[in-house]
Amino acid sequence: MKSLKSAARRGGIISAAALSALALASCSAGQVTQTASQVAAVNGAEGNTEDGTVAVRDVTVVLDDQGEAALKFTAVNQDTSMTEHTLESVEVDGTPVDIDSTTLARGCALVADSAAGLESTPESQSSGCIDYAETSLPNQDFAYGGSVPVTFTFDSGEINVAATIAAPQLPAGTFDREPGAADEHSAN
Repeated sequence: MKSLKSAARRGGIISAAALSALALASCSAGQVTQTASQVAAVNGAEGNTEDGTVAVRDVTVVLDDQGEAALKFTAVNQDTSMTEHTLESVEVDGTPVDIDSTTLARGCALVADSAAGLESTPESQSSGCIDYAETSLPNQDFAYGGSVPVTFTFDSGEINVAATIAAPQLPAGTFDREPGAADEHSAN
């Protein structure tokens, strides 16, 4: 017969192990849920025509280093009746965006951006039909981080979104500091 102390000790060890496993599982679950809801710093707007035939995604007003403005977006024809749709016009805060009228076949996409943005976008050579279009618009004293109304007019309806105004993206591996700042940090 085993002593009561030995059984209590064994029960305590099992309880401690179970609580430790539960605590570790809880910590792990917390980490997953903390990162699951995070999004990009500048998230482009999105919308659909009322009938759902055309969608726009990642709508963003982009500015370059010289203050030139362009509209970045992707338009997709998702009409199940296999109908082509035409992008008739785009306006940012009532100002027309310079872009050619484009017809989208079913399942096709239009990727639009500034000239520099299109140069840095790898073009798809093998997947479906994707057209690329350069856009530009007058800079109306856009402020980084603000938003402006954008209206897309397609033959099947309008899409109205509020687009974020994004600063130029720095090339990977670079940083922007005041002169001499790097010297101060290396001395510490």
